[in-house]
Amino acid sequence: MSLPQILFYLLGAVILAATLLAVTRRQPVHAVIYLVVSFFATALLFALLGAPLPAVLQVMIPAGAVMALFLFILMLLGRVELPADESGVRVWMGPAVLALIAAMAGLSLLLLHGQTPNLPMAKAQPAELGRFVYQNYWPAVEAVSLLFFVALAGALFLVKDSASAQDEEHPL
Repeated sequence: MSLPQILFYLLGAVILAATLLAVTRRQPVHAVIYLVVSFFATALLFALLGAPLPAVLQVMIPAGAVMALFLFILMLLGRVELPADESGVRVWMGPAVLALIAAMAGLSLLLLHGQTPNLPMAKAQPAELGRFVYQNYWPAVEAVSLLFFVALAGALFLVKDSASAQDEEHPL
């Protein structure tokens, strides 16, 4: 088995494990951290397959902007107290180990990049990709932007209700 095949299966295992752990976490912040690890491993998988544009977009959009928005909404909703068994260093070992495995795969990919001229995926140009997406899938793009707006408005509505309830309990 060659090194690219090993990296492919390793990154696939990291993506699968991180996504399953994100779905099964009780604390939303823990789930977001596992999801970010999954997104970064997916970006490395795109890079391994010779598609740098989707790799960069994967880091910028889901792992960067969307997860920052999720964390912002979680912080707006208020701090959730962690039970005693979920507040230690042990809880963060899972995402740290998965992120370390993905980082080592990424380092191997960087070292390997000059040695593999035959990458399986064609390199997409940003202008071609943008033209294709906005000509063929513009309703989906608009629907996603509308969903993000509704999610943000719902989070602000929840925060407003909890803030007004706290003001009624503790007037100045």
